[in-house]
Amino acid sequence: MKKGIDELVISIIGIGVVGGAFAEGLRRIGVSKIYGVDIDPKTLEKARAMGIIDEGFLDAKIPISTSDIVIISLYPNLLKKFMQDNIDFFKNGCIVTDAVGIKSKIIEELKPILDKSKNKIDFIFGHPMAGREKRGIDFADSKVFQNANYILINDIKNKNENLELFENIIYKLGFKNINYLTKEEHDEIIAFTSQLTHAIAVALMNSDNDKYDTNKYIGDSFRDLTRIAKINEDLWSELFLGNKDNLLKMIEQFEKKLEVIKDSLKNENIETLKQEFIISSKRREKIN
Repeated sequence: MKKGIDELVISIIGIGVVGGAFAEGLRRIGVSKIYGVDIDPKTLEKARAMGIIDEGFLDAKIPISTSDIVIISLYPNLLKKFMQDNIDFFKNGCIVTDAVGIKSKIIEELKPILDKSKNKIDFIFGHPMAGREKRGIDFADSKVFQNANYILINDIKNKNENLELFENIIYKLGFKNINYLTKEEHDEIIAFTSQLTHAIAVALMNSDNDKYDTNKYIGDSFRDLTRIAKINEDLWSELFLGNKDNLLKMIEQFEKKLEVIKDSLKNENIETLKQEFIISSKRREKIN
């Protein structure tokens, strides 16, 4: 697909916090035409009023038939049905991509559907490592893409020219790194860097015994650790269960390190405590 960004027609499926951020970002970098698809007419009206889409649709079949790129920002369990219902309506040669936070399950589910498409579309599986703890178009902001990471899946044989075009868009949106992983590698590392962190935040928040009015006594450390505890229960329950084997391994790995600290306290082993703190400090310093 040899087109400049200003010549592209792009459809975004699901104009929520992530889909809306894509729409806003694509408008900022000069995409020619942006269509939005959502089940909520009010969301589409807001998106048009904000100027981040040119036209909104309740049915995807019309816009995707003329779109060069389709970005699907749906929950995992909705993605398969969307592809089943719309596989015959994509423009020939269209680039299709997703923003789902799990890959092995999704790719396996979509494989028979994509196999039947006879190479009509080029599905680039991706995961923007950027988001917000809130949901809905009212909180969509493409600033979350600035200096963030983007993962693309290299299990699928995508066309080089399409990958180059999509990489160019990703960088122009503000992402600083694009990393290629297999679907298995993706799910393993995401279980640690994303899903485990959300599990810890939820457990910490829910471990409050309500003896005190906690809000009166918190500082930045508590705020930082629990920001993501304000969680989208529909989305994250799907993500946890869709990657449960990897997440369980990471929870067990975390429990072992927490047990080291627990045992050090019981035994008043100050040297072990100091060593754990030194290791964590050095590792954290390596993160930008």
